[in-house]
Amino acid sequence: MSHPAPHWSTASFGDAAETSPGELSELGDHLASCSLGSGRMAALRTGAQALHGFVSTRLVTTLALAVAVIGIVLLVN
Repeated sequence: MSHPAPHWSTASFGDAAETSPGELSELGDHLASCSLGSGRMAALRTGAQALHGFVSTRLVTTLALAVAVIGIVLLVN
């Protein structure tokens, strides 16, 4: 059984593929915005998402623990 040869279609229409100045500018803007996402706020957001995932999967246990802590605090005061 023979397989058909792959047919490739590109936007360069047989010419050498080159980037335009507009494409390079957009790529630079994209890379700059990506590098902004790797700062302290991104680390904080990642930590908050991990905490949310941990708490949401253990909702009943978390609520029981919170009620117990609040009860202990009220009894001590």
